[in-house]
Amino acid sequence: MTDSLRNEVRKRAMHCCEYCFAQEMISHDPFSAEHIIPSSKGGKDEFDNLAWSCLGCNYHKFTATTAIDLVSEETVNLFHPRKDIWAEHFKWNEDYTQLIGLSAVGRATINRLKLNRTGLINLRQILRTAGKHPPNL
Repeated sequence: MTDSLRNEVRKRAMHCCEYCFAQEMISHDPFSAEHIIPSSKGGKDEFDNLAWSCLGCNYHKFTATTAIDLVSEETVNLFHPRKDIWAEHFKWNEDYTQLIGLSAVGRATINRLKLNRTGLINLRQILRTAGKHPPNL
C-alpha cells in the first residue's frame, strides 16, 4: 500500500476511526488503513476496500467480516463503511459515550469490535466535556 493511498484514506475519514470515531490527533496509538475485506479473503489494497481504523478496532476486527448478533443469534456481516449507512445501524446514547446498535449489523459490529470499550467510553466523556465529541464528520 502506498503512502499516498494511506493518506487519501485518512483524509476521507477526517482523521477519525471509521468504526468507533476515535480521533487520531488525540490517540496515543497509531491508526492504519484497515482492509474492510481482508487480504486473506481476497480484499485488495484499493481505496473502496480501506477504512481508517484505530489500533483497538483493527485488533478486534482482525480478519472478520461477519459476527453473531446476540439478539437474533444470527451471523451477519459487519458494518461496511463504504456500503452501509451509519445511521441505519448505530446511534449514540443520551450522553454520546456509547454506541447503540439499531440493527443486527450494528449490534454484531459493536460486540465484535468492542466499540464501547471502557477506554473509549472514558475518552468520549472527556472529549464531550471539552466540546470535541462526537466529531463533526
